Amino acid sequence: MRGIILRELEKIEEQENVKILHCVESGSRAWGFESPDSDYDVRFIYAHTPDFYLKLERVRDVIEWKLDDVLDINGWDIAKTLRLLHASNPTLFEWSSSPVVYRTSAQWAEVAKIQNDYFLKKNGLHHYLHMAEGNYREYLTGERVKLKKYFYVLRPILACLWILERGTPPPVRFDELCKNCLEKELVPQIEKLLAIKTLTPEYGLIERNDELNGYIERNLCAIKERINSLEEQPERGWEELDCIFKRIICGGGAAQ
Repeated sequence: MRGIILRELEKIEEQENVKILHCVESGSRAWGFESPDSDYDVRFIYAHTPDFYLKLERVRDVIEWKLDDVLDINGWDIAKTLRLLHASNPTLFEWSSSPVVYRTSAQWAEVAKIQNDYFLKKNGLHHYLHMAEGNYREYLTGERVKLKKYFYVLRPILACLWILERGTPPPVRFDELCKNCLEKELVPQIEKLLAIKTLTPEYGLIERNDELNGYIERNLCAIKERINSLEEQPERGWEELDCIFKRIICGGGAAQ
């Protein structure tokens, strides 16, 4: 599959006249709890030629390349990406820190080196809290629930706990979050569920786990209270990102 993905990246560069700066796996395969039939969520950052950024006409800053039962491939333009970094976009931090890297570049290394300076705790906390609350309400309150949704709720809760304790972007891997943030008495249950999930299709159902639901509800309330007590962080200026953007573009961003 890696070879197939790399060939798709070459097609993108040729047909879209861009240079891919960084490309990773996102979603459950990066998080470490994919199902046997999980698709591949491929995400990339790209740059155009300098002339592209000198137009007054508004142009798309995303490439939606492929979406089928196996591959979900799309990417963001570098200008969009750096604006989102300035806004402390949590999804961007996940893409940048994915443990599954298909391609990267020296230009992207320059961005990755300074990215944590733009991390705003409240932004990350609100993102993960919203994700956990939405999945919990919609999928985990019935008698039988989707197994995978426990992980789509537990992972953002643990990400919130990481941010509250350390003030940095949380790791992408679920096992690392569990090791550092999960209550020890719950570890055997989670390990059992993970073992089941590796053998269960995406839409597999299990009986609701009331102990896990209680843990989830307690933490959702506690996290909300702690977020409300946090002070706002000042945003950083644009100068450093402007300089990086100019170096990437003037250095020959797109494939020639």
